[in-house]
Amino acid sequence: MQFAVRVFACLSRLHHVIAICAQRRRIMVILLGAGLFGVAACAGVPKVTEPTTPPPGAAAKPDIVGARGPLTPAQSKAVLARLTSEPGEDGLLQRHVAIEEAVAETPLIAGNRTQVLRDGPASFRALFAAIRGATHHVNLEFYIFEDVESDGEKLGDLLIAKCQAGVAVNVIYDSFGSAATPGSFLDRLKQAGVKLVKYNPLNPFESLTGIWNPNDRDHRKIVVADGATAVIGGVNLSTDYESNPFAMSGAPRGMSSEQWRDTDLLIEGPAVAQLQRLFLDHWNQQKGPPIMDADFFPAIPPKGATVMRIIGSSPDESAPRYYVTVLTAMRNAEKSIRVTTAYFVPTPQEVQDLKDAARRGVDVRLILPDKSDSGLSIAVGHSHYTELLEAGARIFETHNLVLHSKTISVDGVWSVIGSSNFDHRSVIFNDEVDAVVLGSDTAAALEAGFQDDESHATAIDLEMWRHRSPLKKITEVLAAAWQDLL
Repeated sequence: MQFAVRVFACLSRLHHVIAICAQRRRIMVILLGAGLFGVAACAGVPKVTEPTTPPPGAAAKPDIVGARGPLTPAQSKAVLARLTSEPGEDGLLQRHVAIEEAVAETPLIAGNRTQVLRDGPASFRALFAAIRGATHHVNLEFYIFEDVESDGEKLGDLLIAKCQAGVAVNVIYDSFGSAATPGSFLDRLKQAGVKLVKYNPLNPFESLTGIWNPNDRDHRKIVVADGATAVIGGVNLSTDYESNPFAMSGAPRGMSSEQWRDTDLLIEGPAVAQLQRLFLDHWNQQKGPPIMDADFFPAIPPKGATVMRIIGSSPDESAPRYYVTVLTAMRNAEKSIRVTTAYFVPTPQEVQDLKDAARRGVDVRLILPDKSDSGLSIAVGHSHYTELLEAGARIFETHNLVLHSKTISVDGVWSVIGSSNFDHRSVIFNDEVDAVVLGSDTAAALEAGFQDDESHATAIDLEMWRHRSPLKKITEVLAAAWQDLL
């Protein structure tokens, strides 16, 4: 019986995937793997039991790496002192740095300059500028890779122009996410000299790795230019993001009539090397053609004061670092937690940690979508509203937009921006990439965006929620039965 439930749960995940593909006209891709997709890789969510408090003395000796190597304790203290703007924040920051050290597998990197990018047009302008300024190489890795446009310039034209100028252009794209990308676009790039790698082909005969698992997807969004500048976050290279930053009526054909709400991060500095390594790891893992990577890791002088680390998560990990880091930050929150996510299908530990934080007086707020391409994920999210609201968390639902952001900030000093959703799939199945940023500047930028989104959203009232229709409650119970696979 338990096995049957698990199989049915996996098949329900397939239903969710088909729904996404139907919206983006990708139904043809499902035909090959439909019989196997559901039962593949029915993994469970790992239980995080790692230490979630810093070891003795860790706060006094944070391990921070600069452009020239590890910083001394005095240098680290000076770096951290520049990252807060309000009295009392320095102590919070020290504690969160120590917490990061307790769970980190990649070092904290100092000397970076970052900028929060809100929505598609701003992200496209930043990544087009990074590509345009490259003189040696451009590496792109995206779940959806299409010939997008920014300020009248097409991505394909720009990449071909860079190739003609002698700049190496390398692209990894997910075979499922990019299934609707016209072959003519990819052929044109290839003929111009762009090197392309299709991640985890859905056709097993196209795989070069000898391992075929169509449920494992490359959900990352990465641009690296000359090893010095990068853009990561939730924004795909999708034409959906070419819509205006406000909802439109009567939009031209081919242009989205809804605003896509998303967040990216522009990074300049030594931390870009961590993204470069993730790209190369995937390129080599997928048996990509040889590339000239001797100059992929130039010496980068400090560009700013931001301290950060990059987390690359993979289904091969027993407990993905991103998941461990997020749980740890929430468990140690003292003032506030802000979550914005496209898919709210929280794990049991995520729900418990949010409730525990709210009960100890932390201001916990979540901005979630009222509609989604996956009605099942909405129902699962709704199944957790009552317990979260009863614990004291506040929930806001957006309207008239497609919410796709994936951001979390804690205590006004710890932030994460990336491709990971607050769902089981990002924990179990997807390859993801996220940036943890320490300091009040980035957290303040996210807070400003959060407040703007909150002002246009609807607060969920506990009493009204308790009186929602019995049919909705039944739907939520049924949906929650297979939340492990969403």
